[in-house]
Amino acid sequence: MAIPGNFLSPTTEQVDPNTSGWKARINATIGLGSGGRSGDGCLFVKSVAAGEMQAITVSSYAVTPWTVYEAFCDAAGTVGERIGIRWLNSSNAEISTTWSMTTSPASSSWHRIAVGGEAPDGAVRAQIVLSSTPAAAGVTQYYENVYLGFPMTTVGNLFAFNTESAEVDASGWSNEVNCTVARQVPPVQWAVNNYLAGGHVIAMTATANGNASMRSTDRPDATPGVEYLAHAYLNPPTTSASTWLELRFYDAAGTQIQATRGTLAAPGTAWYRQRASAVAPPGTASCAIAVGIDGATVGQVLRADWVVVTAAPVLYEGSILPYADASFEQGVAGWTVVSGVATITRSSPWGAYFFDGSYAGTITSATSTTSVVRSGRFPLPTGAGAGQNMRTMLLVQVTAGGWTLVNGVRWYDATNTDLGVTTVSPDPVPTPDWWFLTADFTIPANATQAAIEYTLTATAPNSVLRIDKIGMWQSLPAASVTANNDTASITLTLRELVAGQLLTVYRVLPDGSRTLVRGPSGLYFQTPITADTVVIEDYEAPLGVAVSYYAEMLTVGAQFPDSRTTGSVTLAPGDRNECWLKDPGQPQRNLKVLVAKAPDWQRSIEQAEMRVRGRRNSVILSDVRGGLEGDLQIWTRSDDERDALHWLLDSGNVLLWQAVPGMGIADLYVAVGQITEARVSGYAPEPWRAWTLPLRQVDMPTTTGVAGSAGRTWQDVLTQFPTWQAVLDAYATWEDVLFDRRIGG
Repeated sequence: MAIPGNFLSPTTEQVDPNTSGWKARINATIGLGSGGRSGDGCLFVKSVAAGEMQAITVSSYAVTPWTVYEAFCDAAGTVGERIGIRWLNSSNAEISTTWSMTTSPASSSWHRIAVGGEAPDGAVRAQIVLSSTPAAAGVTQYYENVYLGFPMTTVGNLFAFNTESAEVDASGWSNEVNCTVARQVPPVQWAVNNYLAGGHVIAMTATANGNASMRSTDRPDATPGVEYLAHAYLNPPTTSASTWLELRFYDAAGTQIQATRGTLAAPGTAWYRQRASAVAPPGTASCAIAVGIDGATVGQVLRADWVVVTAAPVLYEGSILPYADASFEQGVAGWTVVSGVATITRSSPWGAYFFDGSYAGTITSATSTTSVVRSGRFPLPTGAGAGQNMRTMLLVQVTAGGWTLVNGVRWYDATNTDLGVTTVSPDPVPTPDWWFLTADFTIPANATQAAIEYTLTATAPNSVLRIDKIGMWQSLPAASVTANNDTASITLTLRELVAGQLLTVYRVLPDGSRTLVRGPSGLYFQTPITADTVVIEDYEAPLGVAVSYYAEMLTVGAQFPDSRTTGSVTLAPGDRNECWLKDPGQPQRNLKVLVAKAPDWQRSIEQAEMRVRGRRNSVILSDVRGGLEGDLQIWTRSDDERDALHWLLDSGNVLLWQAVPGMGIADLYVAVGQITEARVSGYAPEPWRAWTLPLRQVDMPTTTGVAGSAGRTWQDVLTQFPTWQAVLDAYATWEDVLFDRRIGG
């Protein structure tokens, strides 16, 4: 699969099916190797003699001065290698080359090399250069999965690109206690489609025995009351080293006011993602991240990569449990054993037991007795009151012995008075593997807070139960639909989905016909589910027709899917004299216009006529008859409406034309040809315009996704630029900001 946003062609990126995108530059021959990660092909570069050898892209790619770009690839060989971005001026002369550090030590396994840098003054083009320095002739290095483009960053990360990945320099970090900070390029094999990690890492070296730590110099804004999650991959020096990550909050004066630590329970000395989450306290103005070693030995090195601070993930839409209490990534948070002999701890080591993240809560009972385990106390969601339902969700796995579980919720009023516990019938915890356990509870009178309470009976001595991904939320319909008449769209909400399943969604008409619904990546057909709630805005639903939706959720490897069906909903047809022109992929452009005259349709056909000598009639060979073609005549009634129509038509995209039912035309996908915009009178200030839109019927676009709804935020824009002025300099229009189309990109 091609890397998103890559300036390079797929052939140059993947080196499949040939090496046409590459050429030898210095002391090298190149060829097509096999055993690649992104397809079988890869680029081999072989030295002609001892000394540096280089390969370079045949093409150069447009860049803009003072803009940061990133290049990376996967490499393997017997000597260390590096990657560079070669900057060229308008005469194709080299200005300079921005180089990565050299991989150390060398590795014959595939590993990531990367570099980031700002295009210098005068740069208009760039090439990728791959370099290594063997000590003899005939030494071969291998490369593939090559990228050049704008920096790859985690969506929603508050940190800038260089703090997240250190591909430019080490300025995103500073030595805090007893250490030095530098960049390194160890050979680390990341997943072939993991474009956010690899290349340079930040290395902290202890300068003496004792505690050592480093922290980010990047200190982005944070908001009081918002729950944040920090995570980074850590590479500990030894299994026994006490390494950790901290999420820190600061007030407006720069004084640290809170720190929350997640300690890594390392199973070895590889790379492990450690998390820490917390709600920003009152007075918070900014945040930072720190990593360190407690009780370090002089010379010990802790490395960090892929560093992120973002809003905490929503495990269940509307859940009142913070991430720390729901996922056990930094400990047991507010969970306690209120009675019995059981203990509750975080699982150890990293990755041994988990469903979400890298750890799970672990409940152990030495005897066959009953214990009660309770969460912290949390406010009920806004609008939830007496008589309404709350739903709990728990994932459990029995790893020793056996258990019987009673699911319950303990209620409290506004003065923290205990109102008692509501429970459901006891059930044996199923085995083996992970199981979802859910229960619904009715909120009693005066309750404003709640805590989850599990009554657990071990059925054998030394029983062990793992718990993870816990939530409690107000119970809402699993599938609901809402008509939005102002935008002629229907909002479909699917709740309580299972991440990892494959989602297919159909729009169903009264006659039973089904049409796939469009999502961010195209039509929803076996699309991977990444969150427990999916909200779909369907702008292609017909007007004035009762529609419902049918969704299938398929577990990978299963034969039959689960399914849900919604009730019916109808979009108001509106004024019969108006119609909608919609861009399926960019609904921000959609526009309702006044119809002057519907098309007089034509249907063209390709025919070949053969005149047979001596015969009166020709022999006619015909292809199938084409779709509808004709001119739609409309009016715009204001300057704003006229500008909006130009914006809609500027893209040249396929449009959906929707008229009110009963007007003699069904919904059509159309391509619009050369348009005519005419004045309706000789009076210059007259805002009305008469338009002629030549339409040709086309098929519904199936691969077009809904742009602008995949998670891009203003924070994602700002973290890639030092100032808002730099944002203005990088984009020609605000539309380009919305769709991330940079000048020269």
